[in-house]
Amino acid sequence: MIRFPDAAVAACIALAPLAACGAGPGTSTTPDSLLSLQTLLAPATNVAPQVSPDGRWISFLRPVDGAMNLFVAAADSIASARPVTHRTGRGLQPFDVSGNVLYRWTRDSRRILFPEDNNGDEKWNLHVVDVTTGAETNLTPLPGIEVTFLGFSDDDPNQAAIAVKERGPFTPDLYRLDLTTGNRTLILRNDEMVAVLPDGHLRPRIGIGFSPDGSLDFYRPATDGGWALIWDVGPDDVAAINSTAYQRIFNFDGDNRRLYLYDTEGRDAAVLAALDPETGRRETVFADRRGDPAGVLYHPVSRQVQAYATMWTRTTWTVTDSSIQGDFDRLARVADGDLRILSRSDDLGKWVVEYTLSDAPTAFYLYDRPSGRATLLFVGTPQLTGLRFSKLHPFEITSSDSLPLVSYYLLPPWTDPDGDGQPSSPVPAVVLVHGGPGDERAQWAFGPFVHWLANRGYAVLYLNFRGSPGFGKKFLNAANMEWGGKMHTDLLEQVDWAVNRKIVAADRVAIMGGSYGGYATLVGMTMTPDRFACGIDLVGPSNLEKFMPHWNVDRMAMVVGDPRTEEGRRHLRSRSPINFAAQTKHPVLIGQGSNDSRVPKYQSDTVVAAMQGAGVPVVYAVYPDEGHGLVRPENSVSFWSIAEQFLARCLGGRALPLPAGFPGSSLRIEAGADYVPGLAAAVAATDSLSRKAP
Repeated sequence: MIRFPDAAVAACIALAPLAACGAGPGTSTTPDSLLSLQTLLAPATNVAPQVSPDGRWISFLRPVDGAMNLFVAAADSIASARPVTHRTGRGLQPFDVSGNVLYRWTRDSRRILFPEDNNGDEKWNLHVVDVTTGAETNLTPLPGIEVTFLGFSDDDPNQAAIAVKERGPFTPDLYRLDLTTGNRTLILRNDEMVAVLPDGHLRPRIGIGFSPDGSLDFYRPATDGGWALIWDVGPDDVAAINSTAYQRIFNFDGDNRRLYLYDTEGRDAAVLAALDPETGRRETVFADRRGDPAGVLYHPVSRQVQAYATMWTRTTWTVTDSSIQGDFDRLARVADGDLRILSRSDDLGKWVVEYTLSDAPTAFYLYDRPSGRATLLFVGTPQLTGLRFSKLHPFEITSSDSLPLVSYYLLPPWTDPDGDGQPSSPVPAVVLVHGGPGDERAQWAFGPFVHWLANRGYAVLYLNFRGSPGFGKKFLNAANMEWGGKMHTDLLEQVDWAVNRKIVAADRVAIMGGSYGGYATLVGMTMTPDRFACGIDLVGPSNLEKFMPHWNVDRMAMVVGDPRTEEGRRHLRSRSPINFAAQTKHPVLIGQGSNDSRVPKYQSDTVVAAMQGAGVPVVYAVYPDEGHGLVRPENSVSFWSIAEQFLARCLGGRALPLPAGFPGSSLRIEAGADYVPGLAAAVAATDSLSRKAP
């Protein structure tokens, strides 16, 4: 699913944060000036920096004519940065749906390996570009076939392991890939496992498969060519394995004898464990009572565990390798904010470090370990430096069934000039529901989307709920069979808290989200129609009886409901917004990419038709060149231009007039063009511009 709306949502919505136009920091209660959407929605100027293994180069993504491309600079001269790719249109996607950087340096530091799909269909092919010559090759020219990079060889830096879903969507075959010629050599034909993990010698060591009871089984290759079971992960402990995958924690140690992963068997908070792939024996590497791990720092060569992060309300690092404790101590003094190590050279001489605040743009530094000095590389969105932003306020309440609900809110800057989180009077609000849900959570960070909403005059409730990761096994598993049930109740109880605290106005609350957050929006508008004044859904499923193409039926039957039994189908019907669309009372805006491989377009088509049949105002925006979210800036500008007009009409906030047209956008309005003033004319102008374009 998609991340919505933090720094990793380039795959979903390319939004820059909002702030006072020239206001600067201060305590003024005068409403901040509105910035143009072209400024607000511009892609981040610099994202996803990495250092090459030899420490000579810094790479990152930067837009060229609105399309993200790879840049490379000498590590000692970031000003020398030059593009090494030249994409147009959607450009390159910096992050996967869980927020991990998609590209990587090859071990020889001469080339960059990156995936590219077709207009958001997530059928990735792997490309490689020489950073000196600019020569580029599609190493896996397999149209319509998903290819996944798994790891480089310890023995030959020109060899890598890849998974190829050429014979089906759930059982990838394992190949050795030559990074120069693109030649593929079959390592393992796989007819059973949903994943096969190779070690550093590119040998298949672990197979992972789901069982009908919802458990997850780990296997080793058997001598007869089959698989031998080494670990049966019970249904309650599967979430920890999922978190391992989402955070890319799977890693063999330097000797290729043990596999690192998360484990919750016999405990609530996850630990990092080392699994013996021959026997299934597991040893705890570290455990922390403050919650689940939020990341692990491995040595780039030896793959030794050196530090780990946890996140309850803020990110905290614990160093496990004393040889780098001094480095963390020095880095803590470099800049304010939560830090994250994005990349390190093989000799640990160069580190790329990210510093995040909730009220200032993210800053990236290059740390030179021998000298102990850190140098600013760049700010992610330099055009926003020095502007007035609100701080995110963490808060924690206890749910009606005694679970901890840790979330965040912020206010328009002029309503909270002293920063205490209490406005002089309740403010209209937007409830922002993250996607996933098991791989995403609301977190303390610089959230472009929330600052846009705050600038338009809304409080933002950025909420977690049972099923959000990071708060222990009990919290994750409390979401089982509770889509549209207690997961939604968690949202409502936090809204009630904010209303009772006189932070938000009870009769002026909207709900918004993407993917799972879009589903939650549809639930809110159809199943609790009196609670929200309006809703905005981006690529959210409406009918759970029709499983999403990427769902494993055995696992999702335990999490959402089982479509193979009558009891399961009844449950799924009872939690599907499509079946409650006639109850909708308030306006809904829905956005959908035609190429969405996760939530197919019919999921939006059908709920739009049902709402129209019930006489509900529904605006339906479709993008033929997008997938699971909006990547192209022109499309983001068009959708969120419509959204702020939509919100202003139902909540009474601020909005800039719709432009006369949306040049470069593929926007199609399939319903409700007349609901948003000026939208029909803007779409007609856009169509006219498209016809005139060469």
